[in-house]
Amino acid sequence: MRYYSYEEFVNDTNKLIDKVKSFHPDAIVAIARGGLTLAHAISEGLNIREVQTLRTELYDEDTKRSSITIHNSTTLKDIQKVLVVDDIADSGDTLKAVMETLECENVNIEFQSATLFYKPSSIYRPHFWINEATEWINFFWERDFK
Repeated sequence: MRYYSYEEFVNDTNKLIDKVKSFHPDAIVAIARGGLTLAHAISEGLNIREVQTLRTELYDEDTKRSSITIHNSTTLKDIQKVLVVDDIADSGDTLKAVMETLECENVNIEFQSATLFYKPSSIYRPHFWINEATEWINFFWERDFK
C-alpha cells in the first residue's frame, strides 16, 4: 500500500491541469467520492465554475462489489466539452461505466477523462493521467482526516 500525500497531490494536480488545458473543457464531472478533491482543484486551476458530480459505488472499503451503481444525473445544457475526473483508474470499471452512461445520455457532448493514477491492468484508459499505479493507493483524504 502506498501513501499519497497532499504535497504529491499538489504537484501532480498542477501537471494534470497542464495536460488537460489542451482539451478546453466547459465543465467538469467529478466521480464521487474519489474524484471530488481533484475536480475541485482542477476547476480552480482552469477557472471552471461548472462542476457537477456523479456518485458511484463499486467498493466497500477495499472490497470490490460485483457490480457498479451510478447515482444522480448531470444537467449539461449548453455544454460542448466535459472533463470527467476520478482519483484512479484501478479496475477501470467505474470510469468505463460513467463514460458510457454520460456519452449515451449526451450524444452531442465530447467527454474526456482525467485521473491522478492509472493501472495498466485497467479495462479503461483515461485520456489524461499522471502516475502509473502498481499497488493500492492510500490517498491523504482517505487517511489524514480519520
